[in-house]
Amino acid sequence: MSDTSSPEQSSAATAFSAPPRPAPQAAVRPPRILAVANQKGGVGKTTTAINLGTALAAIGEDVLIIDLDPQGNASTGLGIDRRNRRHSTYDVLAGETALRDAIVPTAVPRLQLAPSTLDLAGLELEIGQARDRAFRLRSALAQLKTPAPGQTNFTYVLVDCPPSLNLLTVNAMAAANAILVPLQCEFFALEGLSQLLKTVESVREQLNPDLTIHGVVLTMYDSRNNLSGQVVADVRQFMGPKVYDTIIPRNVRVSEAPSYGKPVLVYDLKCSGSEAYLRLATEIIQREKELCA
Repeated sequence: MSDTSSPEQSSAATAFSAPPRPAPQAAVRPPRILAVANQKGGVGKTTTAINLGTALAAIGEDVLIIDLDPQGNASTGLGIDRRNRRHSTYDVLAGETALRDAIVPTAVPRLQLAPSTLDLAGLELEIGQARDRAFRLRSALAQLKTPAPGQTNFTYVLVDCPPSLNLLTVNAMAAANAILVPLQCEFFALEGLSQLLKTVESVREQLNPDLTIHGVVLTMYDSRNNLSGQVVADVRQFMGPKVYDTIIPRNVRVSEAPSYGKPVLVYDLKCSGSEAYLRLATEIIQREKELCA
């Protein structure tokens, strides 16, 4: 349409025009929620949650780790003393505290934590008869989708699950976009994985139809052990492209770091374990881009 206004009108409009509108803000992308789960203990769930979270933060993501294990190993491994856990994930799931009020900073920039306490062990008895018992975590996470001014806009939430398929793990799966499965390179690895996949399918059918397996990360790999190589081959044959290319090696520095309350990337950045978790973070970001595309 042509402009038919006179020069005088244009001059007046310029003199008395309203201030320019602020540029529209980009829509806030809700965080991607990944449950780090395996019902077997000792497969590297907590180690993976801590160090993957640190690696994602190191490459620029804002990360929240939710400790859903009553043992609280993720909280201890990130240097959060039990005396400083004023609010915990127990308080959140019991409906006594908002999730943001339970979050505490860590020594790692861009990485925050919702810590756990032993109270969490009794939660299933307390809420076992509640209608929303499987959706407590999903409801708590809803507030992260609309951060208020000054609040962190988390891009990733990693949920460290307990080593069992109980109500806490079900809550994590019901709330998650996808599951990341740490799998130790040992003889019974596939047996445990089959059981986990059945649980995932059950949760998908009943609670969370959008739940997917993000990937399987092979942990504690020992190149000197022929069994480790055989497990890698078997898992790749069974799960195909769902298995990440990155393999986490058995590394003494990874084992030592939690006793100092530090992720291995802070404890020893140059060790093979740190390098592997940085590669895994990069691979997860790439897989996320492919999923979104």
